[in-house]
Amino acid sequence: MTRKTNTTSGAPIRLSNISKSYGDTVILDDLSLDIRGGEFLTLLGASGSGKSTLLNIIAGFVKPTGGTVEVDGATMNKVPPHKRGFGMVFQNYSLFPHMTIAENVAFPLKRRGWSKERIAAGVAEALDVVQLGHLGARKPSELSGGQQQRVALARAIVFRPPVLLMDEPLGALDKLLREQLQLEVRRLHQELGITFIFVTHDQDEALAMSDRIALLRNGSIVQVGSPEELYKSPNSRYAAEFIGASNIFAGRAVGADFADKDTGQCFRLPGSGHRGDVSVLLRPERLQVCAHTEPIPVGCDSVTGVVEDSVYFGSSRQVLVRTKADRVVIARTPVPLSHDAVTPGARVSVYWNVGDVTILSDPIDSSTAVSA
Repeated sequence: MTRKTNTTSGAPIRLSNISKSYGDTVILDDLSLDIRGGEFLTLLGASGSGKSTLLNIIAGFVKPTGGTVEVDGATMNKVPPHKRGFGMVFQNYSLFPHMTIAENVAFPLKRRGWSKERIAAGVAEALDVVQLGHLGARKPSELSGGQQQRVALARAIVFRPPVLLMDEPLGALDKLLREQLQLEVRRLHQELGITFIFVTHDQDEALAMSDRIALLRNGSIVQVGSPEELYKSPNSRYAAEFIGASNIFAGRAVGADFADKDTGQCFRLPGSGHRGDVSVLLRPERLQVCAHTEPIPVGCDSVTGVVEDSVYFGSSRQVLVRTKADRVVIARTPVPLSHDAVTPGARVSVYWNVGDVTILSDPIDSSTAVSA
């Protein structure tokens, strides 16, 4: 069967000054966000950050306390969920156990009054897109968890909605299956061209799947940007720590020089016009480890210490080094690194290129300056 791809245009969504409270408890606080038509946007945050509430406000299941939701220029606040025309996928699949897979996928089409011929064609196409065309006659109980989630995806896209909303849809799957489904969902987005809004607490999942990520904390947006922007240029300590492992140093900057608050050790910053208290970020994979007797390459800065632990990950090794200031620095290095150099107790130097230093907007206390 030939797939019809990119036949639906994704709708842009504008969220303006959205707030939501339950009594004195504020869930969302004056939040605004523009979602581009056809993009894959992930709402990322810890439990209680407000991401699922925001998704349910977009869907129409939850009424905002204040603010407006616009879809393709039309205000949606008074439009009920079933008239918004969005697809929705949940973590628990929500399949009808007494129906076949084909009947489950056909359900939203029957509700819309499609003809039998059109329903049959739509179901066949949707199941083909999720690579389950051969399983239409089975019941949900006969499928694996990953297959059931694909059925839920097929049912959500069968009527070609302008927007697909997904609330932690892969959360119940094991790691390997979860990673496979991440690729499937990403492929589905590329084929269909509709707007995807995806909720997750998993930063790796957000980095792997998204065009852009909106990071939430306590009902507000911390930062919005591409996965690369959030990882390489976080705007705050919270963003830096939430998106991947981090080494954060607190101190004072004068021009292109930085002095560590605890040790007084100086190293260089990229650029020159820096002044005052700052925090700087070094990602573990940008750090190199060598024996303390080896010379440090030109253009690099370093700290010295003792290896506290070394963890093997197959393609890389994570090395924890305790410095003279009693701070643990995390380095993630390629496996060819000599095992003798990273044996616990070994004295080493950890070095980095000056251009790999990121300056954060919020100074912090250095006692909490490292996050694994």
